[in-house]
Formats: sequence, structure tokens, C-alpha cells
Amino acid sequence: MTKYTAGRGLGIMLLVAGFAHFAAPAGFDKIIPPVLPFEPRFWTYLSGAAELTIGAMMFAPMSKTLFGKPIRQLGVWAAFALFVLVFPANIYMAIDWMDHEMPDPLIALARLPLQFGLFYWCWALNKDMNRELAKAI
Repeated sequence: MTKYTAGRGLGIMLLVAGFAHFAAPAGFDKIIPPVLPFEPRFWTYLSGAAELTIGAMMFAPMSKTLFGKPIRQLGVWAAFALFVLVFPANIYMAIDWMDHEMPDPLIALARLPLQFGLFYWCWALNKDMNRELAKAI
């Protein structure tokens, strides 16, 4: 997968996930840890809006900057931060779904190591962007 395709792939994944938060929020509401303040729907919509925003950032040209950094690279950093922030919801889901019928517990458990793949994806994209920016200097 090329750098271009990998970045766009992350953008598409985030856009689809963000749209899903608004199209079918009830499923996302169920995985919001109850210790958080406000109603689960608030967090569902907030994370969906974040995914839509970050997904759109992944399509910005490298020449477009914000605060002196390419918008696309800021999007990669934001995606990494978002994946870290939602990881507790995935842990909560894995614990909460243990008493569900199969395959729900397996799906919930499988999401945990997949998050580390998302962390790596962001790290690798950032590394490639840094190389690309260094060549441009």
C-alpha cells in the first residue's frame, strides 16, 4: 500500500465510522463507559464529529497548513489521539460483552489488538510524511 493510499484509506475509514455514529448512534451509545459525565449520545456524537473532521483532514494536500504543519499530518496526529481516547470504550465493551451470546465477546476482544494496528498505522503515516517534508526542504 502506498503512502497516498494508506492516508486516504485512514481518511475513508474515519469518514465511514463518523457517519455511522450519526446514522445508527444506539449501537455506539451502548459502549460508552457509564462513568463518563453526560448522556452516552453526547459522546457518540462528539466522537462521530471528531472522526468526520479528522477523516476530512486526511484528504488535504500536504501544501495546506495550519499552525505551520500540513493539515494532513495534523489529521494523523489527531487520529492517533482519538484512537487513544476511545480505547477505554473498547476495553469497557470487551468486559461488558463477556455475558453476551457468541460471537459478541470475540468481536469485542478482537477490537483491542486492532487498536494497536491503528496506532501503528498513524505512526507509520507520520513517519512517511516527515520524510516527504524533509525532501521538500
